[in-house]
Amino acid sequence: MDFFSAEWLGKPLWMWKGFLAVVLVLLAFDLGVLNRRDKEMGIARSLWLSAFYIGFAMLYGAGIWWAHEAGELTTSDGTHAGVAFFTGFFIEKALSIDNVFVISLIFGFFAIPRQYQYRALVWGIIGVIVLRGLMIGLGAALVQQYAWVLYIFGAFLIVTGIKMLVVPEGEQDISRNPAVRFLRRYMRVTEDLHDQKFFVRQADAKTGRMVRVATPLFLALVVINIADLVFAVDSVPAIFAITTDTFIVYTANIMAILGLRALYFALAAMVHRFHYLKYALALVLVFIGAKIFWNQIVGKVDPAISLGVTLAMIAGGVLWSLWKTRKDTPVAAG
Repeated sequence: MDFFSAEWLGKPLWMWKGFLAVVLVLLAFDLGVLNRRDKEMGIARSLWLSAFYIGFAMLYGAGIWWAHEAGELTTSDGTHAGVAFFTGFFIEKALSIDNVFVISLIFGFFAIPRQYQYRALVWGIIGVIVLRGLMIGLGAALVQQYAWVLYIFGAFLIVTGIKMLVVPEGEQDISRNPAVRFLRRYMRVTEDLHDQKFFVRQADAKTGRMVRVATPLFLALVVINIADLVFAVDSVPAIFAITTDTFIVYTANIMAILGLRALYFALAAMVHRFHYLKYALALVLVFIGAKIFWNQIVGKVDPAISLGVTLAMIAGGVLWSLWKTRKDTPVAAG
């Protein structure tokens, strides 16, 4: 009975364990059944698998909505949990789309064939689950202890959004990435891939002893997870601006990221078509940041209005991008 009655971060402990169990089952099914063999994922398969993950996230969000409507659960900040979940999910999904290009650059730099990319992305989710959990837990602790931290989040989102609007994107050189330099300097790394393996045993060039060395696939995995931490600097404050319910923040983040790994292969082939989405995302960040100040000074904005404005901006950015780039030449994915 203690298992069902105990609470952690405002929600029954069984909800947290249940969610993590669902995530692990999805990952096991994904890796062990759907993608047991290393092969290149086509766009059609990528879209079908993405539709499955998005549909599952919608059902999960509907379940959260129903539970709160039925009075089974309450949120600590009074925000409608269902609307907050969907708003956070769509914001995280849209921000993640904007980061596909970086992931593609990482795979291209390490020369990772497409048939091994999906396995690296799915294993990377394990790291994301832990790292995002730590970041969200820290954010929740700060918000609960110091309510004024929300103002910092709001100001950060506004500044970030304005920067995205006015500062042009520069070329990214993965070889100059601090993580890449550190790993190559302090780890034994082979220049050759060994199928889907992250580590292999090879003879040391100096001593002749068999030693464990990392493969380029492992380096790509590490750099992608570090990049995800950088991405989270935008997305985590954005969803905390919508709700301070830690469970909603975490589940919306993870659900969006789970589907992104499947969607990557369709997006990587047409990432050039979403160039103008950046400006829509910038407006979303400015809107969410300004909403924090409005909520504290004037009064809370209806969550349904917030969701509607967010979806309208994202949809507008996607449609405008597709229209403006309809004659562009596709760019080969890494």
